[in-house]
Amino acid sequence: MVGLGNPGIQYARSRHNIGFMAVDLVAGQLGIKLDKNFMRAVVGQGLHKGEKIILAKPQTYMNLSGEAVIKLLNWYKLSTGDMTVIYDDMDLEPGKLKVRHRGGDGGHRGLASIISLLGSGDFNRIRIGIGRPREKGRDVVNWVLGRPDPEETIALNRALEMVPEVLWEIVENGVGAAMNKFNGMSVV
Repeated sequence: MVGLGNPGIQYARSRHNIGFMAVDLVAGQLGIKLDKNFMRAVVGQGLHKGEKIILAKPQTYMNLSGEAVIKLLNWYKLSTGDMTVIYDDMDLEPGKLKVRHRGGDGGHRGLASIISLLGSGDFNRIRIGIGRPREKGRDVVNWVLGRPDPEETIALNRALEMVPEVLWEIVENGVGAAMNKFNGMSVV
């Protein structure tokens, strides 16, 4: 599982770091320490029902996420189908969660970097909605790098609480089963 975000305390609770937050939550549930700086990422490993789980938070900044991802996949000898990427999505309402098996980047620069370097968009995704700025003309960069308001935070936390269950469904039964189980569900 690769969570997308930006390193640094100034980005820690921003909308764009929802992927990092999800990895931290899964690590906490599995008792995995994210303490190894490896292949341009912070990495931790553990087990879930006998399956090896590798958690990673690229430290390349969002727009270069693919640099860490490709190094990790090559090192661990994993295919793109073994990977689940979790990230923020402005096209979904705050807190809405959606699972996908493949696709394009949808304008997300972290995904664009991964797809470009892998040469494929065939990997699992868990998208968590952050919505778009309410004020017309508001700068999108400031929006994604900004902190959610209290109401948004509640919705985002509900979605984050679902991530481990979604990930276990993908690991145990496949991405199709996870899509069927979670894509119609409202977590908000």
